[in-house]
Amino acid sequence: MQKTRFCLRVGHLLPYSMSDSNITDFTNPSTFILLGIPGLEAAHVWISIPFCTVYSIAILGNISILLIVKREPSLHRPMYYFLCMLAITDLVLSTSTLPKTLSIFWLNSREINFSACLTQMFFIHCFSGMESGILVAMALDRYVAICHPLRHSTILTNSVVAKIGLAIVLRGGILTLPFLILARQWPYCRTNIIPHSYCEHTVMVKLACADIRISSYYGLFVLFFVTGVDVFFIAMSYIQILRAIFSLPTKDARIKTFGTCSSHLGVILAFYIPALFSLLTHRFGQNVPPHFHILMANVYLLVPPMLNPIIYGVRTKEIWDRLLHLFTHKET
Repeated sequence: MQKTRFCLRVGHLLPYSMSDSNITDFTNPSTFILLGIPGLEAAHVWISIPFCTVYSIAILGNISILLIVKREPSLHRPMYYFLCMLAITDLVLSTSTLPKTLSIFWLNSREINFSACLTQMFFIHCFSGMESGILVAMALDRYVAICHPLRHSTILTNSVVAKIGLAIVLRGGILTLPFLILARQWPYCRTNIIPHSYCEHTVMVKLACADIRISSYYGLFVLFFVTGVDVFFIAMSYIQILRAIFSLPTKDARIKTFGTCSSHLGVILAFYIPALFSLLTHRFGQNVPPHFHILMANVYLLVPPMLNPIIYGVRTKEIWDRLLHLFTHKET
């Protein structure tokens, strides 16, 4: 027997706009339906071309970074260990979303298991937080290398680098886990259709028929705790770095020293600018078309993994030389 149902959305009791006869019980859905990019369905195949190209470059570039650092003993240093952590994070972050997105575009495979959807959400938010933490660790490495060069090897030992990496992983996992716990206990009584190309927390929140204020507050807490604290520490590191650079006696020394930070600064901009733009358009862009929000959300997850190995490959002489040697050696 059909019953009149209501949906609690952000603390307000909202009745369904559809008739009782059209309501399906999705309180415990076994699968969700991903729509891809609603409004641009006719262009899915064309959109998949740049997506697939960016993903291929990201995979090739980050695997190349890992192989070069592994094979070259002279690169077994904190800076390159952190770079390898960044490469692994980028590989997981891009692979957690794009294969499913491409299957929607190419095969019209829109269904995703509820558990798989939660797993995808976990990987997206956990590894996004990890990438932010790795950028802080890389800023620390640059700070020690420039401000305390004689103590660099004694401060950032292999064990310290390993402990920093473990702390980054634990922080990402612990802060992301409540998202999954909350999402699993929500009733989904309205629909199981997700108007997105992947399972993202803010989209899942809108499907829940429960008071999701605690989830919204926790999301804001994580946003400010992770992004805010990380940006603060990065900024503090670079303030000290700039003070040390401007104290150098010659202009050439200042330029050369600042050049060692250029790759890291490029990676920071590549990560935080798309993230900030996506966040601002989502929070304040009520008049922005939904498909633009989804495109920006995909850009945020795909472009940094593609740009990071390119930035470090081009700007870091050691990696560029080894990369050229790797390919010329294969050709020979």
